[in-house]
Amino acid sequence: MFTGLTERVGRLDRLTSGAAGVLARIGCGDLAPELRIGESVAVDGVCLTVVGTGRDWFEADLSPETLGRTSLGAKEPGSSLNLERALRISDRLGGHLVQGHVDGVGILVEVRPEGSGRRVRVTPPPSTRRYLIEKGSVALDGVSLTVATLKGRDFEVALIPHTIEATTLGEWQAARRINLEVDLLAKYVEKLLSPYPIADSEGG
Repeated sequence: MFTGLTERVGRLDRLTSGAAGVLARIGCGDLAPELRIGESVAVDGVCLTVVGTGRDWFEADLSPETLGRTSLGAKEPGSSLNLERALRISDRLGGHLVQGHVDGVGILVEVRPEGSGRRVRVTPPPSTRRYLIEKGSVALDGVSLTVATLKGRDFEVALIPHTIEATTLGEWQAARRINLEVDLLAKYVEKLLSPYPIADSEGG
């Protein structure tokens, strides 16, 4: 479990064929000595398991499921990546509960200046739209953000200067593919209520 607060911006060093699909080596600077084999790390919002470490890098397997459902398989060596270690029970929950289980890949439609920050418009996968509400939470490339507004099939989020500087979101440009995870609580509520029909506003 994660919070959507990026600890470090790392880089993709290389992708090589491995026994479990593709082996990714990710540069992470002085975060590497703190990592242990078997530990979970969110990489651009994707929960990966550490299978090897070095002085300033770690390695993780990308399964066919991960390659097909997320944007990681399309990354080029040198790409910047948002990194976050798993939440400890004693940590503050500064963002929102993020599993690192990507629900789909959205498309970045527009980035425009807004005061000292930026406004970003995203087209989400159709299967995720019903979980998005104004002022609700969404994780984009592993970063916890608030849905500012819904516009047709799209939604917008606002980026403050700190987010732009401390994550890869400052590099965002139109047409970029973004890992999207909707609010976990919204999915549980839907599942719990699914056996019960909801009356319409006319009282039917």
